[in-house]
Amino acid sequence: MNEPLIRLEHLNTWFPNDKPILGKPSSWVKAVSDVSLDIIEGECLGLVGESGCGKSTLGRAILRLAPLYSGEIRFMGDDIGKLSGKRLKPYRSRMQMVFQDPKASLNPKMTIFKILSEALVLNSGVVKEDYLEQAVKLLHLVDLRPEHIYRFPHEFSGGQQQRICIARALATDPKFIVFDEATSALDVSVQAQVINLMKALQDKLNLTYLFISHDLSIMEHVCKRVAVMYAGEIIEVQDADALFASPRHPYTKALKNAVPIADPEFRNELGILKGEVPKLSDPPPGCHFHPRCDYSQDICKKENPLVSETGYNSWVRCHFHEQLWTKGELIDNKESS
Repeated sequence: MNEPLIRLEHLNTWFPNDKPILGKPSSWVKAVSDVSLDIIEGECLGLVGESGCGKSTLGRAILRLAPLYSGEIRFMGDDIGKLSGKRLKPYRSRMQMVFQDPKASLNPKMTIFKILSEALVLNSGVVKEDYLEQAVKLLHLVDLRPEHIYRFPHEFSGGQQQRICIARALATDPKFIVFDEATSALDVSVQAQVINLMKALQDKLNLTYLFISHDLSIMEHVCKRVAVMYAGEIIEVQDADALFASPRHPYTKALKNAVPIADPEFRNELGILKGEVPKLSDPPPGCHFHPRCDYSQDICKKENPLVSETGYNSWVRCHFHEQLWTKGELIDNKESS
């Protein structure tokens, strides 16, 4: 088994809810709360959850693009959480991000050559005289033609623009790439093409991915393992096959049941999540999911469940995960609570 390329230890990314002139903030938005997670070298780890649960903030925090309140971020064994400036710069080129909106990610006044050249500056193995040759190679990698090199971003389709963003990320010779909802703005057919490209590049260049999405169905085709996030916490991590076959957490189960099925007669009431993701500045006590959970009992309202290991690099946070997993349901004792 490969070693972790990324190791997070009790990672917290909090933002002040108010900014007093003197003294400390009175409250915090706990966008990422006590996250411990390994990302194995060479894998594609999926990160799924509803909008507002902290997924993008976690991805940015790993790349040191969001503030680290406490905890550790280890990249290739080195603790980069305490680094800044020149000491952090060498690591930045090895970790890149592809954002959701490719059009907004590309400077409309720069040609593709200038966009890629700007990124090639961070690649110490490429001299300025070779920028054009390297830029053409990058276009080949993402299935674009050399004659595209002097065009502007608006001359490309959305799928092509995202390919350019991927080429820019590859320009620094990274080991780790975060894809933050990178396919959600694309048509379904174009999504499939970009996903196939991502998988081909991963195999060819031995890359490690964190694939962030709110769409659980797409994870099945992209990721080997999936982490489920809710209200700033990771609540379940499983191999993708095991998670889709039998999710351990009620929230994961609801996300799975909410995936659309191509049958007009089918209606799955279990797929309807009640309420909304709680405010990260004021999450519910105990298990944060208990106000929306059909299986909630007294203990869920009082105690946040501890991590229960379910396999190698697999675990869940739920007081009743064993009953949910073995029986598929839990007797509702709300009347006695």
